[in-house]
Amino acid sequence: MNTATQRISASLQSLFIGDALSMPVHWFYRTPDIIRYFPPHGIRKMEAAPEDHPSSIMSLHSTDAGGRRRAASKAAHAGQSGSSSKNTYDVEGEVVGDIILKGKRALWGGSRTHYHHGLQAGDNTLNAYCARLMMRHLVDNRGYDKARWIEDYINFMMADPAQHPDTYAESYHRGYFANLKKGKASDKCGAVTHDTPSMGALVTVAPLAFALLPTHSLEHVQKVCCEHVQLTHPDDFLMNVVCSYVELLQALLHATPDTTPETPDAQVEDNCVKAARVIPGTTLTKLLEHKGGDSAVVGGLYSTACYITDSWPAVCYLAAKYYSTPGKALLVNTNLGGENAHRGSVLGTLVGLAHGHSDETLLQQLLHRDAIGNEVQRFVDTFYSQQKSA
Repeated sequence: MNTATQRISASLQSLFIGDALSMPVHWFYRTPDIIRYFPPHGIRKMEAAPEDHPSSIMSLHSTDAGGRRRAASKAAHAGQSGSSSKNTYDVEGEVVGDIILKGKRALWGGSRTHYHHGLQAGDNTLNAYCARLMMRHLVDNRGYDKARWIEDYINFMMADPAQHPDTYAESYHRGYFANLKKGKASDKCGAVTHDTPSMGALVTVAPLAFALLPTHSLEHVQKVCCEHVQLTHPDDFLMNVVCSYVELLQALLHATPDTTPETPDAQVEDNCVKAARVIPGTTLTKLLEHKGGDSAVVGGLYSTACYITDSWPAVCYLAAKYYSTPGKALLVNTNLGGENAHRGSVLGTLVGLAHGHSDETLLQQLLHRDAIGNEVQRFVDTFYSQQKSA
């Protein structure tokens, strides 16, 4: 296996590891709760979702639009204007329970319902399942086809029986289907809510970027990735982060392989420092020298919430600090709490790519490791087969 193939395989594997590892404590905003639910040291391996969630506000989220209940009316009308194609989908009923997440509406009413109710140890959240969908789409179409991707996404989300086991759908999923129900064209259904520029927007970007990078310029890859993210996350500032992320993926793909704590690679840290600058005021070198520990940076200087202005610097910080030990990077991220699952997915792509290996122990704990492994193998065979003998 050549360096590029090995690195991309590790990157994609680590995407799913980072998500599944954090799933049971996703949106635990008080880190002592992580230790209380998983004594004595918090998460150390793949775990199932607990029966309840100490920080859950799931019952406050709208089940018929993006955002929370009190903002549902505004959010439902905040989709992109215009129409470029006729909506041919039969979309009726309440978004959660009837259109997507069929049969799971009742689970949204409890005061302490876990967002990922019922997920087993090593299983992934919905956004990671969307990343798997993206890999399959790219392989099946030998590249990205926006119209077919929209069709694939809608069919996947509306499938009955469901093609994923999750209970929760982020605001962007709900907002998209609220607008589809209102008759908007399927390529104009992205809804604007308070958390549109968020970490979850980046989860499907790495497979798309990796598929395009061998044969296209960086600028073209950034353009396509932005167009893809705009479908569900219409936010101009977020596009700057998408471009920074794609540039970082390209840079790490060509950095020195197989780094260890004893032989650090300045290229990796420098590239992370550069990528973090897209968020105004971020000086990653100072963060890496911070004496207060990781929680003083992620959870102190930067919120652990989903908002991209905090979560992107957090990812860059953790990648720069722990790239030589991918398993440790993802465990640290998990136990910092907050939006750790989607943060973990993106962090996983970076540390897997920089190091060239995923954490084998954690990889073996993925519930669907064989299916994921086959999908990753098909992906690298499709887009990097010519480089195998190079």
